[in-house]
Parts: sequence; structure tokens; C-alpha cells
Amino acid sequence: MLLLLLGIIFLHVAALVLLFVSTIVSVWTTGQSGSSDLWQNCSSTNGQYCVPASAGEWIQAVQALMILSIIFSCIALFLFFCQLFTLQKGGRFFLTGAFQILASLFVMSGAIIYTVMSPEWAPSTDSFGYCYILAWVAFPLALISGIIYVILRKRE
Repeated sequence: MLLLLLGIIFLHVAALVLLFVSTIVSVWTTGQSGSSDLWQNCSSTNGQYCVPASAGEWIQAVQALMILSIIFSCIALFLFFCQLFTLQKGGRFFLTGAFQILASLFVMSGAIIYTVMSPEWAPSTDSFGYCYILAWVAFPLALISGIIYVILRKRE
């Protein structure tokens, strides 16, 4: 049972780290002339300079969804530890699972919005960067851990 709990915690923390990295690091879109992310656009054509991302409401929606996914995943981890010590024997971690599943849905929604709207914003020669891919990898990890939390029963 201890090994199972450690595996679940590791999966949750891995998804949380991927969410943090994909939200903070500046490589959602990359090209020869620079890179861009949720917060700023950096160009290297006439020296290195960065300007804040101001492409409209859609980028703000992606920013909000990614931040919400981090918040909900942190709350889910906190709730898991609280429920681990307070939940009665045989109880399920429904609340923890619900928060983690919501976090996965938020990151999926943010990545979908970015996928659909970025061709209008970024040059056609740019490609998606590794932070964009990390966001898509964080989605199934968070979803799987949320489903495991819902199925998991507390034992002695």
C-alpha cells in the first residue's frame, strides 16, 4: 500500500512540475527570429528584446486556464494529504480526484485554445515549442492521477 501511495504522489508531483514548467518557461512557440509564450514575445532580430504578450482575450484565457490548472492541482495534492490522515477506512478520495480532474481539463482547454489561435498570432514559419508539448503531456498525467484518486480506497 505504501508503494502505491508513493507512486500516486510521484505521478501527481510529476504532473504538477510539468504544469509549472509549461506555464513559466518562454518556449510555447519557437522560430528562427525568436520565441514566444503565454507572457512575452522575445525576438532576436535586432538584438535580444522581449515585449509583453498582448494578442487579445484568447491569450489571457490561456494564461488563466494554465494558472487555474496549477492552483487546482496544488489544492488536490494538499487535499490528498489531508484526506490521507482524516478519511475513514474504506473511504474514497473523491474530492482530491475531482480537483485533479478539473486541473487536467483546464490545461487541456488552455492548450486547445492556444493550438487554435496561435496560427493567427505567430508567424507561419514558427513551430510549437517544448513547453507547449509539456502542457499536452501534463494533461493525461493529471487526468490519470485524478481517476486513480477517485478509484482509490483508504486502507489501514
